[in-house]
Amino acid sequence: RVELVNRSSHPGKFITADAVRFGGGMGNIIRNDLESRRPRFMEGSRYHLQYIGMPDTLVQNINNNGNDYNNDINSRSEFINYLNGAPNGPNKNRNLPGLGIPIDITLAFHTDAGITQNDSTIGTMLIYSTTGADTQTVFPDSVSRIAARDLADIVQTQLLNDIKKTFNPEWTRRRLLDSRYSEAFRPNVPGVLLELLSHQNFTDMKFANDPRFRYMVSRAIYKGMLKFIASQNESEFVVQPLAVDHFQATLDTLGNIILKWQPVDDPVEAGAYAEKYKVYTRIEDNGFDNGFIVDEPEALIGDIIPGLIYSFKITALNAGGESFPSEILSVCKMDSASEQVLIVNGFDRICGPAIIDSDKMKGFADFIDQGVPDKFDLHYTGSQFNFDPDSPFRLNDAPGHGASYADYETKIIPGNTFDFSFIHGRAIKNDGFSFVSCSDEAIASGRVQLEDYEIVDWILGEEKETSWPIVSMDSLLGKQFKTFNYGLQEQIAEYLNNGGNLFVSGAYVGSDLLAGKKETDADVKFAKEVLKFWWVTDHAVKNGDVFSADKSFFKDQIEFSFNTGYDPQIYTVESPDAIGAQEGGRVILRYAENNFSAGIAYSGDYKTVIFGFPFEAIKLESQRNRVMKSILNFLTAGY
Repeated sequence: RVELVNRSSHPGKFITADAVRFGGGMGNIIRNDLESRRPRFMEGSRYHLQYIGMPDTLVQNINNNGNDYNNDINSRSEFINYLNGAPNGPNKNRNLPGLGIPIDITLAFHTDAGITQNDSTIGTMLIYSTTGADTQTVFPDSVSRIAARDLADIVQTQLLNDIKKTFNPEWTRRRLLDSRYSEAFRPNVPGVLLELLSHQNFTDMKFANDPRFRYMVSRAIYKGMLKFIASQNESEFVVQPLAVDHFQATLDTLGNIILKWQPVDDPVEAGAYAEKYKVYTRIEDNGFDNGFIVDEPEALIGDIIPGLIYSFKITALNAGGESFPSEILSVCKMDSASEQVLIVNGFDRICGPAIIDSDKMKGFADFIDQGVPDKFDLHYTGSQFNFDPDSPFRLNDAPGHGASYADYETKIIPGNTFDFSFIHGRAIKNDGFSFVSCSDEAIASGRVQLEDYEIVDWILGEEKETSWPIVSMDSLLGKQFKTFNYGLQEQIAEYLNNGGNLFVSGAYVGSDLLAGKKETDADVKFAKEVLKFWWVTDHAVKNGDVFSADKSFFKDQIEFSFNTGYDPQIYTVESPDAIGAQEGGRVILRYAENNFSAGIAYSGDYKTVIFGFPFEAIKLESQRNRVMKSILNFLTAGY
């Protein structure tokens, strides 16, 4: 719902809403007696501009319905001109008042074509035009169109600088091209076309499919545009800071919530550091509030209501703006509970799908690993089925190498929401326990001590050690997202050896530690000797049906399912692990599909419960509640 509230310090004023929109809706522009049958956000700009009422012959229908494709390309620039208005209005009538919204620049974000026969990238090219629609070399307001070349140069330089420093030192810098492309000559403000990379070239697409690369590129484009505008106005600039990390949300002895975090400096942009912070709060499953600002990387939240789940996210602020948000952590204080459960968010992973790269097969193997979108993904169309690099392009419906199914074109793919402590916390609260949460970085740095908590719930989701898009980057930057690095292994071992109780769930908890490792490897010893499990196989099942296999653990027989297919609310678990129990432990869950072991419990000097699939992916909340109740009963009382 949307609620309008008229509370104000100004008497006699009131608030109204002309319209409220929930989502973008489905396309409803008819062409050749058909609608697109696609969400409106997937349609071309020509249809969007017609829908929102832009003037037809000046903006969205320049070719008088002759060619929707050309109209789509032309309409974007004329829309900018209409927003701006005189003297920079649409080229057919530059004196049109338009909407009077000042527009500084326009950038068309493209991918290009082209294939290399080696492992190099096609690279990045910027296109501008030194002549306008009237073939003049100045904009209608008399600013030289050389400004468009300056914009192209600054954006390209920033992109290449950041890509080379953070991803690929060999990234190809292509030319700056002065050419009369529609999106270069039509805008009556400085405008460029960015050809970031080639959608045809396999090496380029290894990067394009990685959300880490996409974020870095987007930030570089923003910085380039910022620096251009600053240069045009002869002003100083500040780049917005990066998101904070080492986040923790705990309770003090008085029942106040204590939030702490750490700023992150940008290694490729001096001066992009945090000056203040904004703390956003969510109560239960409502929306976040508008936040409050603090000067230091910490905050105290008092007067909390017992039994309610409070969730928090943090942004960093400086003169340049506001960072992206941190992960979301949740806290709940129960009046009746004397002990607190610590939830550790160890699921940080975002990445592209698995890559196959051999002479005879090249492509993206989502059947091995779909990768993890950053919150969600819009560009996935379906599984690739043509992996033959020699398969030629014949036509759009038979594109050859790289061809994929189109069954996911209209679907939004959920990924890592960084909000799973809330899902775990609701199940813990349902059993009457208080809980707090923190990032695994807060544990690794010693900011939060495991020993302060009787029970620890460690979220691994789809965390696993992950390569970069090309192999050379692994040695340059090191792989990311290992489930338990050696420092964490030592801390967990010490915690358990002092009588701790640990619940771990994740799709790669076994394969990440044990697959391909020797018995003498520290990872193998940690899994077998500390966590008390061994690895059977990855891709253990195709479906996610599970049943209880130990009546002393689950007092009542239980059956449930976790998500292994498409679900709009939770990520796909395409490769759950089968794991076995070490001596002193027992199998407590099995996969219904093949009877492989899905979860184990160990009771000795300490207790562990390990699942080979993510707890948060269990489909029904009622099932999560029943499973968590049994886990907490075991960890507090044993068999």
